[in-house]
Amino acid sequence: MRVPPRHLASSATAPTSDVTRPDPVPLRAPYAGPVPVRTAAPPPAPATALVRRARKIDRELARTYPDARSELDYDNAFELLVVTVLSAQTTDRRVNAVRPALFAPYPDAATMAAADREGLEAIIKSTGFFRAKADTLLKLSAALVADHGGEVPRRLTDLVALPGVGRKTANVVLGNAFAIPGITVDTHVARLARRFGWVDPATAADAVKAEHAIGALFPKRDWTMLSHHVIWHGRRVCHASKPACGACTVARWCPSFGEGPTDPQTAAALVKSEGRA
Repeated sequence: MRVPPRHLASSATAPTSDVTRPDPVPLRAPYAGPVPVRTAAPPPAPATALVRRARKIDRELARTYPDARSELDYDNAFELLVVTVLSAQTTDRRVNAVRPALFAPYPDAATMAAADREGLEAIIKSTGFFRAKADTLLKLSAALVADHGGEVPRRLTDLVALPGVGRKTANVVLGNAFAIPGITVDTHVARLARRFGWVDPATAADAVKAEHAIGALFPKRDWTMLSHHVIWHGRRVCHASKPACGACTVARWCPSFGEGPTDPQTAAALVKSEGRA
């Protein structure tokens, strides 16, 4: 008789086990919670050489313009907010000229919110776009009364929520009325930051990106005065069409040196003793 293989014979004759097998583990239900959000990595820190050069430029501009400040006249935060709104598409000098006549009848948000539109338009007409500006001032003043008790708020988020107020205007008010540091990226700051190599052209064209990129180069405590230094230099020396390179006190650190006349006498003739104020 043929003997079956050992493993077959043992399996055929093995007694049935009385041990109960555990029930299979049920499958886990799919995750139904919120999808985790992967946050973007923080932007890389600017190069040390760029930071040092940028701060050298600011220190030299501070020596060049020891009296740098806002060239708009104001006595309080409300006045500064209003004249900054009015300064769009006009000169600081023109706004300063209408300021006394504007704030004599409308010294605060409550009185301006209740102003006669035609009378308000007549006062600010010389600043240009007076109908649109009057509309903005009426809505702005009404929002201050309704949402902030007639006072100018001290937070960026509250300021930019006001009619006609963007980040540039908000930073002007925060830095100059409340001593809360902010970088004012106007046309001068954007242009000079690009020429100095602080930002690339694409960043310079985006005010918010430029604000953050420039801010990364300087201590926060310096932001407000940095803005004044750069604006004064842009108005007096580093003009948009023909910068006075040969008369520039920061030319040695400027990678754009040569965009304008480099001859000292030719450049000196381009320098303005005061800004476009």
